[in-house]
Amino acid sequence: MKYTSQSVAKPYFIAAIGLFVGQILFGLIMGLQYVMGDFLFPEIPFNVARMVHTNLLIVWLLFGFMGSTYYLVPEESQTELYSPKLALLLFWVFLVAGALTIVGYLAVPYATLAKITGNDLLPTMGREFLEQPTITKIGIVIVALGFLFNVGMTILRGRKTVISMVLLLGLVGLAVFFLFSFYNPDNLVLDKMFWWWVVHLWVEGVWELILGAILAFTLIKITGVDREVIEKWLYMIIAMALITGLLGTGHHYYYIGTPEYWLWIGSVFSAMEPVPFFMMTLFAFNMVNKRRRQHPNRAATLWALGTGVMAFLGAGVWGFLHTLAPVNYYTHGSQITAAHGHMAFYGAYVMIVLTMISYAMPMLNGRDAANSNKSQVAEMWAFWLMTVSMVFITLFLTGAGILQVYLQRYSENPLPFMVVQDQISLFYWLREAAGVIFLIGLVVYITSFFIKGEEARLTKAENVISD
Repeated sequence: MKYTSQSVAKPYFIAAIGLFVGQILFGLIMGLQYVMGDFLFPEIPFNVARMVHTNLLIVWLLFGFMGSTYYLVPEESQTELYSPKLALLLFWVFLVAGALTIVGYLAVPYATLAKITGNDLLPTMGREFLEQPTITKIGIVIVALGFLFNVGMTILRGRKTVISMVLLLGLVGLAVFFLFSFYNPDNLVLDKMFWWWVVHLWVEGVWELILGAILAFTLIKITGVDREVIEKWLYMIIAMALITGLLGTGHHYYYIGTPEYWLWIGSVFSAMEPVPFFMMTLFAFNMVNKRRRQHPNRAATLWALGTGVMAFLGAGVWGFLHTLAPVNYYTHGSQITAAHGHMAFYGAYVMIVLTMISYAMPMLNGRDAANSNKSQVAEMWAFWLMTVSMVFITLFLTGAGILQVYLQRYSENPLPFMVVQDQISLFYWLREAAGVIFLIGLVVYITSFFIKGEEARLTKAENVISD
């Protein structure tokens, strides 16, 4: 750790992992409710478990992005963070607001929560992923503005690099597109159109810039490859991500009342969305093959390579499987969508946050460059447990989705929804088993940071390689 203000990243990372555990626990509860409908009812109904599961995902990833930014920006800018105190204040505001919101979901009926938080004054609640009370949304905007001010001032007074500018562009985009969550028109078509301006343009637009910047930073540190080489790759990746991501929004506009040309725009440009993810995979492997040093943090290298591969498979390949309008006509909202969503979020965003934590946490804990070899072996076991189990979760959901689409939507004698759910319950049980293994992998990941041993160090020659 070169700058003392980088230490503010540590509480963000700890909170992110804590919330990640909560997200997985609620995912397992939901998984059981698919096959045991009255499990934990009425204490935790399915709609509440799902809301908590998805909201925790968004919040912990935002904590991860913010922590990564606070660690990355001082090194890129070659100056201390503008205000570490502001960073810590915003951390507690965000954590308390997030925790109270989750408690609200669990403690009171959603309609009551809407009433007591003033949703009637500015109605924003009730939409998937954006269920947060209006007061929480306002809090998120305040936190985002304070965060961007802190990061922006740091970059302004220090060195400007391609990585920090791409990251800042992604973070500004994240904040700007979230403002559409306050627009809640009565017309259902308009509502869905602008709802995607938050959800799609986050995960298939500006979040990809954040992913690319963090991956580029980590690869520079791990491989010692010249910054100019990595920056050229980053330019190409973000250009493709923005072109395909922005126009690819059209694949959500199929058959919802929008003009017919969206069938073509959505199909063509979203079919190109795997390209930036494939470039990211090539980028990661290329940089590791060209490395000028053997960094002692082998676990972080594994996470970086895994991010490229799993992001391409989840966001790219599984996204492409059902992105064309004639296919999506049958598959939309089925378990195929769930399969794509699980692997895409894990591969692109969960793994890049874990990559950064894996790289930065040893130094935040006072080590030279990496945890002990024993610790890294445990962490790499965690990588394989989580990644392989997520592959199986995706495959089981894909099997469930294909059977669901055929039995419920495509066959000559379509079966009712609940009859089909009963027919595909075996896939749900298998998915639940894979989810338990994923949780075990996450526990091993957390445990790995507490394993003692002789730390791995950079050699003097490696330490002087320019970044």
